Amino acid sequence: SVKAARFVRFCDAFNIPILTMVDVPGFLPGTDQEHNGIIRQGAKLLYAYAECTVPKITVITRKAYGGAYDVMSSKHLKGDFNYAWPSAEIAVMGAKGAVEIIFRGKNIEEETKNYTERFANPMVAAQRGFVDDIITPSSTRQRVAKDLVILKSKVDERPQRKHGNIPL
Repeated sequence: SVKAARFVRFCDAFNIPILTMVDVPGFLPGTDQEHNGIIRQGAKLLYAYAECTVPKITVITRKAYGGAYDVMSSKHLKGDFNYAWPSAEIAVMGAKGAVEIIFRGKNIEEETKNYTERFANPMVAAQRGFVDDIITPSSTRQRVAKDLVILKSKVDERPQRKHGNIPL
């Protein structure tokens, strides 16, 4: 995430638009990851996207779960255009983990199938405004090119301040 944060900040410094292709199954922090600073490192990427003022276009190709989805230039971080392919899954967590928590061991296989049919698609996110449109993989290039033309003159007004407070 530090390399990605550095890249986002580089693009922002030189006014280069950012296209983010998302396939993140989520953060899986265990004690080893916590001791190595996964939260602190992830916060750097989150901050880089949040502070970024260049055009940001996001395409969710497969999985976008939890905090990892939020960090990857989601609408929550003022992404300009967010799209999902029909194969995308946008949720707080994967179907199996969610079902194990919700139903606590009762009919796990059947409930996982039902949960997957209902939520393992981009429709719920689109209905709630987290995704602007569901696009096919073959139309992605044309849509992104059109959006870059629209965003060419983007100006992001920010309050005057000396600098931000990046998580170090």
